[in-house]
Amino acid sequence: MTAPVAHRYGRHPDQFLELTLPAGEGTVPVVVVLHGGFWRARHGIELARPLAADLATRGWAAVAVEYRRVGAGGGWPTTLEDVAAAVDSLPDLPGAERLDLSGVTVVGHSAGGHLAAWAAGRDRLPDDAPGARPRVPVRAAVLQAGVLDLAAAADADLGDGATVAFLGGRPEEVPERYAVADPVRLLPTGVPVLCVHPDGDTMVPLEQSERYAAAARAAGDDVVVTVVPGDHMSVIDPDGAGWGHALDRMTSCRTAPADRTTLGS
Repeated sequence: MTAPVAHRYGRHPDQFLELTLPAGEGTVPVVVVLHGGFWRARHGIELARPLAADLATRGWAAVAVEYRRVGAGGGWPTTLEDVAAAVDSLPDLPGAERLDLSGVTVVGHSAGGHLAAWAAGRDRLPDDAPGARPRVPVRAAVLQAGVLDLAAAADADLGDGATVAFLGGRPEEVPERYAVADPVRLLPTGVPVLCVHPDGDTMVPLEQSERYAAAARAAGDDVVVTVVPGDHMSVIDPDGAGWGHALDRMTSCRTAPADRTTLGS
């Protein structure tokens, strides 16, 4: 693989992405990796780099995204705007001729899982919402211990108020923000989704993946929940079972005919 190359999609120091291309030539599929950290500034792109490197060695073009977080210019609506801008900047990157942008896969952990699920549902946003009218389509999503039901996350006080800090209020205080930002409100996405969740996760409970999957299936989407051993961080270990499941599903998606894309088991 090539060394990661940073590209800016905005002027803020945290508005950049890192593109790592596999060795060789020719067009390759693209995976966007969105790190977690409860949307807070103390956690950054370093959490995404190991998975991006592993993907590139396996033949994907890996895009690790940094974005503004709470405490450093992020929150509502800038975090969402940054993720949308990063994905939509892919056709303009140097070397974009190698990127198959007919549909990318988004992978996200924890709060990054929220952002990945949100990115998958962007085409359902109203025109005046942050991130509306996506330029680059999402083909599939892998959500790793994702925060996928924001109203439930706020009620449960996950991350010591992280959701309320991210959106600037509780659901009853800023309902219009939850309507735009909450993945369960943006269904059906029409793309296959794999939720990978550790059985020992004490930071984001398995219920988050289960609630999202139930709502998505009820809306007609293809969603699989895979429960794996480990704690909250285990699913972003490149040598772990959780990442192995994600790779298996992404490989199936990569090799499936375009009209039969699936992340199912």
